[in-house]
Amino acid sequence: MAQLKEISCTGRVIGCYLSRDRKPSLEKIATDRLEITLDGVVGDCHAGRTRASDSRTLKQYPRNIDIFNSRQFSIASVEELAEVATRMEIPEVKPEWIGANLLVRDIPHFTLLPPASRLMFSSGATVIVDLENHPCKYPADVIERHHPGKGLAFPKVAMKKRGVVAYTEKSGAIAVGDTIRIFVPTQEAWP
Repeated sequence: MAQLKEISCTGRVIGCYLSRDRKPSLEKIATDRLEITLDGVVGDCHAGRTRASDSRTLKQYPRNIDIFNSRQFSIASVEELAEVATRMEIPEVKPEWIGANLLVRDIPHFTLLPPASRLMFSSGATVIVDLENHPCKYPADVIERHHPGKGLAFPKVAMKKRGVVAYTEKSGAIAVGDTIRIFVPTQEAWP
């Protein structure tokens, strides 16, 4: 029996983004296409097979321990970002502002995709969903610069709507307009 099953919807890539340096800001810049390897997005500041442990992993490791990088990509949904913008009472939340590498559409409940789901792009490039990308203060700071008085609401209103983090399973190109096949685990939920 297969451990993954393809679901009956097809997603689409509507934006690709990268940033070579995270120090000035979390914001990324738009590009037509990303090249991905087993190290993540070529040229992006989050690329690498490993990363330093941080506040998200303090229950497992002290800070700055070298660990596997399951956060090579941040992927957001246009439908969910529109919901977040409505809740924040602003015209839009741009994917660049929240550090997304990819903006996708037509995948219902995108942020709730189970861990180990696969997103397979037109070229065959494939990423594995690790976890929900929990909202935090860094995108809130960027949104605050664009919409003063509104950014601080982001961490609360974007829960279960910010998208997912993922890592590469198969190298290749991802371009605006690509279709996405979605495979989810067949394993039952843990009781």
